[in-house]
Amino acid sequence: MSRFRNRALGRVVRSGVGRRRTRTVVVAVATMMAVASAVVAGSLMAASATPFDHAFARQRGAHLTAEFDPARTSAAGLARTGKLAGVTADAGPYPSLTLRPVDRAGFPLPALTLVGRPAADADVDRVELRSGRWAHKPGEIVLSASFEGPGVELGSALRASESADAPALSVVGFAVSVSRTADAWASPAQVEALSSQGGHLTSQMLYRFGSADATGQIRADRAKLVAAVGPGALLGTQSWLDTRRAANQGAAATIPFVLAFGVLGLVLSVVIVGSVVSGAVGTGLRRIGVLKAVGFTPREVVRAYVAQAMIPAGAGIALGVLLGDLLAVPLLADTESVYGTSSLTVAWWVDVAVPAAALLVVGLAALVPARRAARLRTTEALAVGRAPRAGRGRWAHRVLWRLPLPRPVTYGLATPFTHPVRALAMLLAVAFGTVAATFAVGLTSSLSAVGAAQDPESRAAVTVTTAGPGDAAAPPPPAVGGGAVPSPESSGASRTSRARAADPVRVRSTIMSRPGLKSYYGKLRTEVLVAGVSGPVRADLYEGDARDGGYELLSGHWLTGKGQVVVPTRFLERTSTRIGDTVRTTYRNRSVDLRIVGESFDTSGDGMRIHADMADFPAAEPSSFFLELKPGVSADEYARGLAAVVRPLGGDARTVSPAGHKGVILVMDAMAVLLTLMLVCVAGLGVLDSVVLDTRERVHELGVCKAIGMTPRQTVTLVLASVTAIGASGALLGVPAGWALHRLVVPVMGRAVGTRMPAPVLDVYTPVQLLLLGLGGVMLAISGALVPAGWAARTRTAIALRTE
Repeated sequence: MSRFRNRALGRVVRSGVGRRRTRTVVVAVATMMAVASAVVAGSLMAASATPFDHAFARQRGAHLTAEFDPARTSAAGLARTGKLAGVTADAGPYPSLTLRPVDRAGFPLPALTLVGRPAADADVDRVELRSGRWAHKPGEIVLSASFEGPGVELGSALRASESADAPALSVVGFAVSVSRTADAWASPAQVEALSSQGGHLTSQMLYRFGSADATGQIRADRAKLVAAVGPGALLGTQSWLDTRRAANQGAAATIPFVLAFGVLGLVLSVVIVGSVVSGAVGTGLRRIGVLKAVGFTPREVVRAYVAQAMIPAGAGIALGVLLGDLLAVPLLADTESVYGTSSLTVAWWVDVAVPAAALLVVGLAALVPARRAARLRTTEALAVGRAPRAGRGRWAHRVLWRLPLPRPVTYGLATPFTHPVRALAMLLAVAFGTVAATFAVGLTSSLSAVGAAQDPESRAAVTVTTAGPGDAAAPPPPAVGGGAVPSPESSGASRTSRARAADPVRVRSTIMSRPGLKSYYGKLRTEVLVAGVSGPVRADLYEGDARDGGYELLSGHWLTGKGQVVVPTRFLERTSTRIGDTVRTTYRNRSVDLRIVGESFDTSGDGMRIHADMADFPAAEPSSFFLELKPGVSADEYARGLAAVVRPLGGDARTVSPAGHKGVILVMDAMAVLLTLMLVCVAGLGVLDSVVLDTRERVHELGVCKAIGMTPRQTVTLVLASVTAIGASGALLGVPAGWALHRLVVPVMGRAVGTRMPAPVLDVYTPVQLLLLGLGGVMLAISGALVPAGWAARTRTAIALRTE
């Protein structure tokens, strides 16, 4: 008997799932979207914490990397610092210096922190060889794995500097230090030999502490070192917290907006699943009565209706896990390249926890209306059938009848009041779809603003360089020795031999003599030393009026003359400075004190970059000029004419391509668009299902209306009018909510990468955009109702009148 009842229950469930295909698709797609978003968010949260921590633990990374002046402290004195309270392990002292080698084509690599270590293994910072072997003999060097490429390979020959008599160095290996303690390694004797040719030698010590999980603890440990070695001996330090933050920021920025989409999807799934199951109960009262009449218990009715929701939800959850894993791959690949560790995959617990939570949420959403079905009396269910309760919504018909509108319109406007709960679910579906669209428009606009803010050179009409078209212009050098990973462009991935650069003075004179020029400024990307900062710091030096090439500012003002410097937020944090403070900067043995006048918006690398006036450094000359032309002057023609003049000098001129999205920004744009389309489609399907339920319930009424003269066009108008007011109300709720969500999430994304967001990144909506987004909510509701409206218009009057 039990087996028979189970088979009967199974047939009821299969029949309910198979007959109501629209509901099945709606539930499956809604849960798929919510689960996909949650899987991506969970994967990124796991990736932003575990890979670095695991690699750091495996390599026994250094909590603090310290550089000491060997003239002010001895090796024995540094060895004693390893016995200080709180130090659990130490390594060193290792000789260290800054090196700028040149590859076989004569192209200089970025400045490297070269450390002399006898072996890769140590008590602290066990460097992991990725290829080749360790450097033991004179003339051998091991580079960071980020430099490996076609231009720099195993066996490649480098020169220690651009000097013709510089020692030759052979690349014998590529390695990874999760602590970023160095960019290259050689034997201690080799490092000391290179320092004898003019390099400034320092002593590097690596420490691990018992407690190093907070900035305050690191500062306290640093203070102990200063007290132990005396004033002036400690030149600079690097905290593992800064290294971890720099490594994590790429993935961390994506987590807030993916979580926002995940929450939207989850709430929308709950609303739609609850609405679908509730609609199934409301339109299937007679079916429920029949089930009870043939012996189904209330518990079996609950099981039947919950199962009708869980089967498509289970399929959607399975597809959502698969889709989420696929969407997470590009972001995890980007994170992997940052960490320099083994391949990252979606954590197994994410693929288990998210589906389990989704099943629980869907089950609870379906349980409430299913229990309502179980409580119905058999006679009541059989007597009422599918028709709505008498009298419901009549007051709305009486009120709307008085409006000067066609009767099909007023009839349609009053229809939602017949089923207020179903109308509320439809309203929420439209509202959440509008929220997603509004948020996505704002997010992609903010990402575009971020990309433009990080590429101010793209604002110029024409760029003139002192390197010819066949030369490899050096890219902006990365911050090395401070935790940043050199970019592939700076690691020798694609190099050509260099020709002699043009004289900047002659190039400048040529630019100023050409008609059609409105303004210009010169720029040099180089490296400087900043007192208190370990390793070189990227520097952008400007000549002339550089307001057009200025970065967005968070506070203060842009450069207005000599003696000023603009720095990003991370620079202020790492140097414990603020606007108004003075920093000592050294370029080619010339030191100058610069006053911090502005805080720039910068999301690149570790944020260690300065912007200063070139007049403060007489030895500096611009490598590029950025031109603004007078109105009506063709940039292409101007660039061609100027190029014909400067190329014989050794330079080149070209128009500037608009800034494009790259890397993580491009991935986030694509994900935002995809997740938004999924949410909007789900919201549209939710509207479709609700209108189908209403239309089928009212098919008899529609037959009566057709019998007294309603045309098919008027029938379509009636059905569409029933959702227009709901669409407008949903848009009125969704657009402000989407705007508020954007204002909440984008600053969180900025804080995840260690910066605040400037006004141009936040204030991205225009009144026209908001109006169009509101109309989009109305169109979303109408598009979801088009199919059932067409079905209602095509239904024959006789068939509609015979339907109960």
